[in-house]
Amino acid sequence: MVRPLLWALLLAAGGAGAAQVQVAVAANLAAPMQKIAAGFARASGHEAVVVLGSTGKLHAQIRNGAPFEVLLAADAETPAKLEQEGLAVPGTRFTYAIGRLVLWSADAAAVDPQGQVLRQPPRGNLAIADPRVAPYGAAAMETLARLGVLAAWQAHLVQGENIAQAYQFVATGNATLGFVALAQVMADGAIARGSAWIVPPQLHAPLKQDVVLLKPGRANPAAMALIDYLKTDAARTTLRGYGYVF
Repeated sequence: MVRPLLWALLLAAGGAGAAQVQVAVAANLAAPMQKIAAGFARASGHEAVVVLGSTGKLHAQIRNGAPFEVLLAADAETPAKLEQEGLAVPGTRFTYAIGRLVLWSADAAAVDPQGQVLRQPPRGNLAIADPRVAPYGAAAMETLARLGVLAAWQAHLVQGENIAQAYQFVATGNATLGFVALAQVMADGAIARGSAWIVPPQLHAPLKQDVVLLKPGRANPAAMALIDYLKTDAARTTLRGYGYVF
């Protein structure tokens, strides 16, 4: 059964041939997906209905029969699994972006540009997404381990169900620091507020994010149109503005 919508983006779509596509989207894409869906509507006349969640939870929902037609995952493994499970259309999967992990605080003075705060005695909590279902959470745990500070921070970790909840813990002051997606704290190429350390990519496995057409979307022209739109300069320009790379 599909969980209640975290949010649905319904865009007016006019003209003959306009259709609607049900899209499951990794939570790190919340902000850029609003702009991408708006651009998609203008370019195609189609309508995108977006449901956000952790990639692991979205995978479970798809396996349980959720009527999603396209998945924008936060990893490459889940779309590949869906192909193997016969739930996605072979040949439609590709990497639409590579995400970046960031250590962030709402306090403008809390995080130094080199991330040395992690090597200091912990003060307050450190928020992460659940590493069992959220790729950004797994990347956060890998980063702490590679820095040799996981043991020091283990008792101070607070887990959100997904990266959106991890961000909320920090934004509301329930955690002093948090590992979140760069896209959540960046707009137009700059950190919007607070202080941040962009984690060097060598400290964790690449956050390759793949999209795939799901079996319920095979006969829906809007579903494949959305996948094609992600390859356009317009979509990639939006993603770059939120810190994604290619």
